[in-house]
Amino acid sequence: MPRLTSVLFVFAIALAMGTEASAQVPTDGANTRTKLAALERLWNQAQMDHDSKAIASMIGERFVYTESNGTVSNLGKFLADFTDTSYKPSLMNVQNMNVVLYGTAAVVTGDYHTKGTVDGKPFEHFGRFTDTWIFQDGKWLCVASHSSQKK
Repeated sequence: MPRLTSVLFVFAIALAMGTEASAQVPTDGANTRTKLAALERLWNQAQMDHDSKAIASMIGERFVYTESNGTVSNLGKFLADFTDTSYKPSLMNVQNMNVVLYGTAAVVTGDYHTKGTVDGKPFEHFGRFTDTWIFQDGKWLCVASHSSQKK
């Protein structure tokens, strides 16, 4: 089943990116906003499935992630965390997303809700996220991500 999920995930990414993969610069603001919101949701699905290959196709080589506890991870550490099966999310949801375009860059903000277990202990987090995307080599790549929990 995980392999089927990966294939479906890659297919969904291709659909989300649409014809922009062959374009030099995205030109349709509304269409681009919709595609970036779809990529954010696909990102969560990859996290639920522990699919580091799928997420690797969506992030830049110099990706930086700042976690809500202040820990900063590079691409290698971030992808390694995806394979950690002690982390078992049962829910990952994003909503209230706002996509602001800056030519070949975009900032996506929104609310998140995650729930599951880590090392057998339950957790539930509500928070905010900010993701920075760039349009490079014909596709959108996330180059920085930050999350903060709501208290």
